[in-house]
Amino acid sequence: MSISVIIVDDHELIHNGIQSMLTETNAEIIGHAHDGDTAIELCTKLQPNLVLLDVLMPGKSGIDTLEELLKACPNTRVIMVSTYANPTYVARSIIRGASDYILKGAGRAELLSVMSRAVQGQAPPESSIYNRIQHLMSRRKDKHMTTYKLTNREVQVLRHLGLGLSNAEISRSLQISVETVKEHVQNILRKTNASDRTQVAVWAVRENLI
Repeated sequence: MSISVIIVDDHELIHNGIQSMLTETNAEIIGHAHDGDTAIELCTKLQPNLVLLDVLMPGKSGIDTLEELLKACPNTRVIMVSTYANPTYVARSIIRGASDYILKGAGRAELLSVMSRAVQGQAPPESSIYNRIQHLMSRRKDKHMTTYKLTNREVQVLRHLGLGLSNAEISRSLQISVETVKEHVQNILRKTNASDRTQVAVWAVRENLI
């Protein structure tokens, strides 16, 4: 089965590189876009199987584009493509519905594997950064956090804070209200004696929760 693909990146070199990698495969590149708005317009018109979407672009970022794109093209799978293995970028991509996250330094075999899995609706492999961050976000227990008397949910919220996520993003990830998130954050700050969410986020990283 042929896979129809749209490439979205603000660098022509990336377009050319991916196009070269997909030569003589079952993937057909049906469109190119260099910004988020054009990507949404193109995807709405062409309804591809797959979009390879750059995380960082001038103007509307790939992460901001992702949610709008999936609303316009609910049957399209989106793989985020980035130079950076940044846990915050990965977490935000997961929350907004990306199928996977791949680095621009990946080879042809890895790219083809990621594309194939995404189109077939398969989860990313356990070794992937996507899977690692997704697992981290879902974990609630942590034995060495008992000293601070944090509840399982508070530990989970703390991990999300360490990932640099906003209350709205945490709410969406954990499927709880923003008000409930705020309550958990206040409890975490009080129990850890942190002055603000930035301080507690840094502390969470130092405690190897991230």
